[in-house]
Amino acid sequence: MQSLAELQRSFAAALLDPALPMPAGLVGPDGKPSSRGFAVYRNNVVVGLTQTLKDAYPAVHRIVGSEFFLALARAYVVGDLPRSPMLFDYGAGFPDFIDRFEPASVLPYLADVARIERAWTEAYHSAEASPIGPSAFSEIDPGLLPDVSLVLHPSVRIVRTRFPALTIWQMNVEGGVPGPVDLMAGGENALVVRPEVGVEVRSIPNGSPEFILALASGRPVLAAFEEAIAADPGFDLSANLSDLIQAGVVVGFGFAQEPLRT
Repeated sequence: MQSLAELQRSFAAALLDPALPMPAGLVGPDGKPSSRGFAVYRNNVVVGLTQTLKDAYPAVHRIVGSEFFLALARAYVVGDLPRSPMLFDYGAGFPDFIDRFEPASVLPYLADVARIERAWTEAYHSAEASPIGPSAFSEIDPGLLPDVSLVLHPSVRIVRTRFPALTIWQMNVEGGVPGPVDLMAGGENALVVRPEVGVEVRSIPNGSPEFILALASGRPVLAAFEEAIAADPGFDLSANLSDLIQAGVVVGFGFAQEPLRT
């Protein structure tokens, strides 16, 4: 006799593979096996998960079209069942899957576009926090600023792309107008954050991803600055700090010897 775990595994496998028979012992409301009913249920699950991906990756869908997206999404769904009852969690591995999906190799920027969309979803569902403005720093001695640690908004996400994927994404979201893009122009850096109600996606300069990620790890401003100039010797500390504060990225600050203020 199969254990419950074995029954669940066989049910999940048959659910996504039409070549497998209906699991033994499975009956309908009338107490009788129904392969037709199971086939309908199987199709509804696949259709539902495919729609979830379409909703989460609208720019990817617009770029490739409905037919290609359906094939792409179905191929992903077969190998990746939801691990959470919250469907907005589903599809985290979709960008990496696109990188491995051979038919998508003609669109080498597509996975990067998907990573921006995934970051948007994560930011949208992140915890709330209240950004602080420039006036909050007025009490700090300028000489102590390098030792300040900043608390960043929980929604902050950084996406570094190999191609101009942020430009392509902007062209393919609602209201965007597709146009020619030079794929040889190189990658872009995207900052994704939800300081208030809506998610914002901004282009940030080289060095800024390293700076933001260092701050997010708890490193003080000076140490984060050193990370940034190692990536880009022309990194402008003052301008980047100002941009982060204006974007609502910073929600608190403090020093190593005292609690962080929010």
